[in-house]
Amino acid sequence: MAQYSISIDNAHQQYIQFNIVFSNVNENTIVYLPKWRPGRYELGNFAKNVRHFRVFDANGKAVSFQKLDSSSWQLVNPANAELRVEYSYYAAELNAGSSFLSSEQLYINPINCFVYLKEELDVQQTVLLNISENWKIATSLQREANQLVAKTYHELADAPFICSEQLQYNQYESGGTLFHLWFNGVVHVDWKKLIHDFKRFTDKQIEKFMEFPVRDYHFLFQILPTKAYHGVEHQNSTVITLGPSYAVFEELYPELLGVSSHELYHTWNVKAIRPIEMFPYDYQRENYSKLGYLCEGVTTYMGDLMLYKSGVFTFKEYARELTQQLQKHFDNFGRFAYSVADSSFDTWLDGYTPGAPGRKVSIYTEGCLLAFVTDIQIRLKTGNKLGLDEVMKRLYFNFTLQNKGVSEADYISVVKSLAGEDFQSVFDDYFYGTRPFEGIITEALEAIGLTLTHKPSSKYSQAKTGIKTIIQGANHVVKAIYPGSPADLAGIMLEDEIIAINDIAVAVELDRWLAFFDNDSKVITINRAGIIKQVTLPEVQRYFYLEYGISFMPKNEELSSLQLKAFENWSK
Repeated sequence: MAQYSISIDNAHQQYIQFNIVFSNVNENTIVYLPKWRPGRYELGNFAKNVRHFRVFDANGKAVSFQKLDSSSWQLVNPANAELRVEYSYYAAELNAGSSFLSSEQLYINPINCFVYLKEELDVQQTVLLNISENWKIATSLQREANQLVAKTYHELADAPFICSEQLQYNQYESGGTLFHLWFNGVVHVDWKKLIHDFKRFTDKQIEKFMEFPVRDYHFLFQILPTKAYHGVEHQNSTVITLGPSYAVFEELYPELLGVSSHELYHTWNVKAIRPIEMFPYDYQRENYSKLGYLCEGVTTYMGDLMLYKSGVFTFKEYARELTQQLQKHFDNFGRFAYSVADSSFDTWLDGYTPGAPGRKVSIYTEGCLLAFVTDIQIRLKTGNKLGLDEVMKRLYFNFTLQNKGVSEADYISVVKSLAGEDFQSVFDDYFYGTRPFEGIITEALEAIGLTLTHKPSSKYSQAKTGIKTIIQGANHVVKAIYPGSPADLAGIMLEDEIIAINDIAVAVELDRWLAFFDNDSKVITINRAGIIKQVTLPEVQRYFYLEYGISFMPKNEELSSLQLKAFENWSK
């Protein structure tokens, strides 16, 4: 059994003190700290936050050790020994997957900072929290006073907790499962509205899967006074950071609903329906998989769709979310270079940064759109009787409950059993290839009476010049360039700072000045890493960046009844 004791002396310094006792260990055992956390498919290198790592035997005598790599320590000890490991962990980052200590709270994702022995992964773990008696504890772990208990290290690593005097609590029930709601931070919670909406989308998700995978579930919300948006899934809980506080139940409320529905759907998809490459998790190396289109793509699609199916979102609100995915897709020219399957594999390389321009795509965006196409194709093939939710239910019952991971071939096989063998070409061309999505997206939308719309961007710089910029200081900095656009032909580069047009300083009014000189030659003055240059935009008679949308198709007597039926069944 592993016994962890946590102290927070001098909390303002943000170092958490760990004291861990391991019993009956192997000779010359190795102590490990995870190198990544499930839910974020990149190396985290958490050991960079470890200070004063020391080891003692049962008599308090120092035990020698040698560091093997970035996150493991080889000890010099006899077999069946009792060892005490001590270290401090710097916890100064507050997001949904990090750990954070201040005078107001202790927030820990154990995967960041709890060391383990491989021989004790499957034994009971206890955690004693030496914290203020006024602090409440939000956790999915079994708890008695300030002691937490996990059946295994895997359960402990997947169970974040928050200790704080500020915690606000409520709960609701769905399908026989109790759902706990914890809010930490300065926030005025509209409990009536929140519970009403959460219960509706929870009911709908459970209805689609027929059961909930765990005994109870905890939503842990970290509400910040600054801008924030992040969620991380766990088997029995989720942590969601959102801010600023004043907007959470106002203009950010759709985002609160969206990320919460998304993370709840992960309880089935990823935490239960898990890629075979991550079954079980290996915390010491990259767990490569091409199934990002299933793990994150399907979850992105279903998370929003369940809000619409449950009546929490209107169709207009749902269409806004799908439109955002369409916009991201069409604005990313990496779609012509790298498939979503290959981009999934490369999340470990640069999946959470923009990376090299035009190199890769997003497993969230491309996966979401392909999930939509898959859903509609299955509905067409089965006469609107079944959809993608049937695929997910079969994966859950046939693999998760059989204690098996899901392979690419497994997912493809289940989809083809419902959509037909000819759907293999969709996998070949779009999941594993780079064929343009326009055709399959248009067909899927039309099948349920919708149409894909587009018009030139409302910003002159995007529509007619072919650049996307952000304001930094007093000027615009180029962040994206449309291939073959006037900006591209003129030789404008990413990170160029636009200073003037035709010798007039643009300040923050780039689009107004471009429009003012619409019929004139345009000489652009830029600051390129401290060097002032001028380029002339060529005249090109076309539009570049477009704004996409979704709308209902005009009435057509021949098709409207079929489309209406398909739309109604898709909406249920």
